[in-house]
Amino acid sequence: MKSYSYTPRGVCSRNISFEIEDGKLHNVKFLGGCHGNLLAIGKLVEGADARKTAELLKNNICGSKGTSCADQLSKAIIQALSEE
Repeated sequence: MKSYSYTPRGVCSRNISFEIEDGKLHNVKFLGGCHGNLLAIGKLVEGADARKTAELLKNNICGSKGTSCADQLSKAIIQALSEE
């Protein structure tokens, strides 16, 4: 299982960490941000297909920020998959 760490931009969360094994997401964790919502996202995507999750979360925005923690997770996953 390979671990990844991503520094999100334009959101309250300061770090996103996760693992990918056999194309599936595991242990998605956010540092900072809206704790309850981000904890829920981590639970919902546990074991999910990484590519499908990235597409699902892509371009979700939070207020007028133009991005969101979910969108930033999408970017993190896409970056991680490009490194594999």
